[in-house]
Parts: sequence; C-alpha cells; structure tokens
Amino acid sequence: MTDDQNVLFSTEVDAFVEALESFEVEDIGKSRLPMSVTSRLLDNFDFILLLVDFIEMKPWEKTINDGTYMRHIEGKWQKISMEDRYIVPKIEGQVWLALYQLLLSPHCLQKYEYTEYNKNRITKLRAHLNEVILDQMPHLIQLQRFLEQLSFMEPPTAKKQLVLEQVAELYDRIVRKYKNQWRTLAETQAKTVLNPSDSEARQQAARWANTMNFDILETVINEAPKCAICGEQATKRCSRCQREWYCRRECQVKHWPKHKNMCDMIIEVAKSETSNNSQ
Repeated sequence: MTDDQNVLFSTEVDAFVEALESFEVEDIGKSRLPMSVTSRLLDNFDFILLLVDFIEMKPWEKTINDGTYMRHIEGKWQKISMEDRYIVPKIEGQVWLALYQLLLSPHCLQKYEYTEYNKNRITKLRAHLNEVILDQMPHLIQLQRFLEQLSFMEPPTAKKQLVLEQVAELYDRIVRKYKNQWRTLAETQAKTVLNPSDSEARQQAARWANTMNFDILETVINEAPKCAICGEQATKRCSRCQREWYCRRECQVKHWPKHKNMCDMIIEVAKSETSNNSQ
C-alpha cells in the first residue's frame, strides 16, 4: 500500500469510526427513528451485513512485511505489542455493540427480513465470538446464544409495512432549476433584500401599503404585537406609519435610525395613493 493509499485508508477508517460513534443504534432498537429510515437501513442498505463485513475484514488492523502487527488508532497506524493484541480496540467494540443492539432488538426482529444468504453470513459471527472477546464484553454472551439459535432455527417472519414518505417536490424543483447559481442568487438577495436601493425600497413600501391593511390584520391575528427591538409584548407603535410596534419609548428611539427611511417612504406612498384616488 502506497503512502497516498495509507492516508486515504486512514481517513476512511477515521470517518467510519466517527460515524459509528455518533450513530445512535439504540434509536433503531427502540423504534425512535421514522419507519422510512429504519426500513432503508435494514432493507435497502442491509446495515447489519455491513457490520458483519467489518468484523470479518477488520480493516483497523494489519501485519506488515516484517511481521509487525499494526492497529489504526486515533488517525494513525501504531505498532501493537503481542500482549496488547488481545485487547479489543474501541472501533471493534463499537461494531459489536451495534450488532448486539440490532440483532437482539424486538423492533428490528419484526422488520428485518432473513434470507438463507444473510442468515448464513450473520451466523458466521460465531467464529469471532471467542473467549477473549466475551471476557472483555460479557454482554455479548446473549448475542452468542442468539446466533446459536439462529443457526438451527427459522427466525420470525418480518412484518412488511407500507411506508409512505413525503417527497419535497418543490425543494427538488428549486435545486434543479438553480443548480450552480447559488452564489448569484445570494448576491441578488443581499443586494435587493438586505441592502435595497432607494427605488427598490420605495417599491417595497408601495407593495406593503397596497397589500397590507394593518388595522384589519390586527383584528384577525390574535397574537399580541412584539417590540421591533427586544421582542417583548408591545403596546405602542409608530405614530406616523402605524407599522412598527414597541414596548417602550427607549426601544422606539433606538430603532428610529433604521426605521426612519422606510417610515418616510410609507408616508410618501400613502399620500401619493390618497392624491391619486382623490383625482
């Protein structure tokens, strides 16, 4: 294996360890995950057989040409003494715990469909559950018993359930339409929404004046107005535009430098609308 391959492999092993440590297998065992997620893990991807492969391959250990035993620990390959070879590494313990949770969970037993193929693959784990492993992880004795029973008994038939999933069609459509255009969209939004020009701000003020009658909205919406500065319940509002609410005068004074331009534009648009209607 070349140095580049070693680096790549080390990165992949690290990623697997991190993913396995953060993955809450108990969520599957205790039916905490959505049915669609559990179905994909157990049926579509057969996560159990993936873990079986890791136990059989043990990619976290190797023996180099001179007979030195190496183990991948914390992102790098390290020499392991003959005595330490019998200590179960953390990553292998994580894999065994995941298998323990998945294979012995009643929830998974109901959903995982056994075939002759995966049954034979899973029962091969018995060869790896030796005294060294069981002495350090005694709770795996239950897993050993389950595997012995599985080898000569038919497992329960999985209950197939109808799985309905929501598909974010609008989201997918937007992603396809604006693919590779996110920077341009972000720049446009930053310009027009966060830092609008005078003409754009006037257009926005006109739209608000034409489409929003705040007096009517207040009778429809039961929620009490919130202060534009601190978010507390507000009892006062701008006497000019009647659009912004405040809990006290200090908040109104603090907000005025930001609100002034929009307030002036709303008043100007309202006067213009009144003048046009009178004509």
